[in-house]
Amino acid sequence: MYTKYGGSTRNRMDSSLNIKAFAKINLGLDVIGKRKDGYHEIRTIMQSVGVFDTLCLKREKGSGIRLFCDQPSVPSDRTNLAYRAAELMFRKYGLEGGLEIRLHKRIPAAAGLGGGSSDAAAVMTGIRELYGLKCSFSDLEEPAVLIGADVPYCIRGGTVLAEGIGEKMTRLPDMPDCTVVIVKPEANISTKLIFENLGIEKLDARSHPDMEKVIRSIYGKDVAGVAENMGNILETVTLKLCPEIGTIKAAMIDAGAAGALMSGSGSAVFGIFTDGDNAEKCAASFRAGCGSGLLKQVFTAKMVRAREEER
Repeated sequence: MYTKYGGSTRNRMDSSLNIKAFAKINLGLDVIGKRKDGYHEIRTIMQSVGVFDTLCLKREKGSGIRLFCDQPSVPSDRTNLAYRAAELMFRKYGLEGGLEIRLHKRIPAAAGLGGGSSDAAAVMTGIRELYGLKCSFSDLEEPAVLIGADVPYCIRGGTVLAEGIGEKMTRLPDMPDCTVVIVKPEANISTKLIFENLGIEKLDARSHPDMEKVIRSIYGKDVAGVAENMGNILETVTLKLCPEIGTIKAAMIDAGAAGALMSGSGSAVFGIFTDGDNAEKCAASFRAGCGSGLLKQVFTAKMVRAREEER
């Protein structure tokens, strides 16, 4: 079963809206080179999964943006991507009045799951609906990259090949139905540190994932083919900094995963299961280890399709 992407609900007075912000995993991630502006050229296949934050947007009579989060460690000022996304929308579309954002966090931070980017995308699409703006979701993608490279993808959702710094997107067929187990170690990973230590010029061809095989497997609705050919070039750095990632991957394979991979720059690891019962057993074994000082959170989730307007 697939989950609907970007589902939202509004109250009767149309002054507030609840919207889900879904996490993403990377079914493949390669770094092609480094640009003159310091950004890295990437090639990645991103997939929405059914782990999500929930945001409530409420129009207010006053002025300004107010952000509240149920996790005290999450900033409530413009260092939060959701706050910056609201500011951008107010400037771009000349919106007046105030906006309250209440954020219920479930996607772990520093995990490579795109939680902050997804929250920002949800704010942008939510404001579009709440204020009745006459713009398409595609119209939001160009300004979204100013917030973060993954934000345009998070507006679309589903299964996408992203290139450049993430802004060049190609829609792929829906990923075949399967279950993922996602494990977040206690260790946090600095994306900046990972890219600074990547040294792609020193890596041999075997370090680069075969993205074309993954894409062909998606077109062929071959879950096993996707899982077997997944690869993430950033693991060449993170496995040295966080050996738990390799341990988690091996445990997932032993538990019956068709394949396991670190998502994004880490530190979360996901395993793809064709058997839902095996996935639940695997998740239960990892949950038993939470609180040990090594593991923080464990999720099971299904694939999430793109919003209907983008399919």
